[in-house]
Amino acid sequence: MMNTTIYQAIGYTVKGGARVAQTMRILCKSGLGWVFGDRPPAPKLMRKTFEKLGATYIKLGQFIASSPSLFPAEYVEEFQYCLDKTDPLPFKKIEPILKKELGQPLSTLFSEIDPIPIASASIAQVYGAKLVTGEDVVIKVQKPRVQDILLTDLNFLFICAKIMEWLIPNLWRTSLSAIISEIQSTMMDECDFYKEASNIEKFNQFLIETDNSDVVVPKVYSHASTLRVLTMERLYGVPLTDLESIQKYSKDPRETLLTAMNTWFASLMLCEFFHADVHAGNLMVLQDGRVGFIDFGIVGRIQAQTWMAMAAFMEGMSVADYHQMATSMVKIGITDKTIDIDGLAADLEKLYHRLNELPMDPLAMLEVDEEEITKTMIAIFDLGKNYGIRFPREFAMLLKQFLYFDRYNRILSPDLNIFKDERLVFLAD
Repeated sequence: MMNTTIYQAIGYTVKGGARVAQTMRILCKSGLGWVFGDRPPAPKLMRKTFEKLGATYIKLGQFIASSPSLFPAEYVEEFQYCLDKTDPLPFKKIEPILKKELGQPLSTLFSEIDPIPIASASIAQVYGAKLVTGEDVVIKVQKPRVQDILLTDLNFLFICAKIMEWLIPNLWRTSLSAIISEIQSTMMDECDFYKEASNIEKFNQFLIETDNSDVVVPKVYSHASTLRVLTMERLYGVPLTDLESIQKYSKDPRETLLTAMNTWFASLMLCEFFHADVHAGNLMVLQDGRVGFIDFGIVGRIQAQTWMAMAAFMEGMSVADYHQMATSMVKIGITDKTIDIDGLAADLEKLYHRLNELPMDPLAMLEVDEEEITKTMIAIFDLGKNYGIRFPREFAMLLKQFLYFDRYNRILSPDLNIFKDERLVFLAD
């Protein structure tokens, strides 16, 4: 046993050293390219380098993209293009992981598995399959050595951050090492499929307790799931932005959107977490008209008093009450100054008039414009900074989800502001 532990430690050390060496090679190559004339803007160079570095850095790029409160606007904008999509690994490299994790021949659990993945991201690949009992499922499988690579990379980044904070005394104010620690915690959660399965079960319990039969989450098949494999019911439907198909499945697309929004808003108060990535691919309209919430790998948590202020901000935004928005921003953020509420409200009004006057591509009304969402978020955060207000990252997470719903409103009910509908409830009783 002792020898086995020593050999494992040596193995991890060798693999970790190889990964650090690989990282240094890629960084040196990018640096030499810049020296010899390939000089894109710094944010673009950083984003391209991150994509070459793989899973950890792609996730770090996504963290930057969703954190206008922590990073400069030009980096937040550039990292919107840091897509978490990768070339799929062949099934022959994934199959051994499935067999090892499940501890039995795959034929005892699945009557068929499509070897062509439905999706491939930096951490996992997703396959369509059928259980031997006949149910259609999807299998989410972690890629080889993902967790080891993440830990090696993040420990390397943490050490670098600590060294930089020591060399540059004022840098500690940015809490760089604390940010790396938060990212590590988030990424490790994404690698723990038991947690994702638990999130699905808890959200389903929330639906039962709120007597919500209009929304569904996929069933988890625990007998075919492990830390690195998650087998779930396959839901068939269309994204929340597919108006033509939704009209076939739902009598009133606006009612469908209200169902999705009321469920999400209620979860902020009545569930122990909220879905923190409600892009159209994660909100499906099923063929029977119900709304399906999928992918619970990224969730957030918020204190009740913070959500009360956030709800007031969203309500103010929906009815163009800039004074209410300004008051809420001060409650949400952190500041050591006395804020001129009237001045902030006036500047918010100017900001929204300017945003609304921007030319709009008619085709963009049929889909969610991520760039527009990002620019709106950055503009709000920059305005807050001008008044000395610092916002928590949770504000950015919530604001982005709200802006997603605002875009869905434009697509599904362009002639009506659904946020003014009395059936929409921001705060659960």
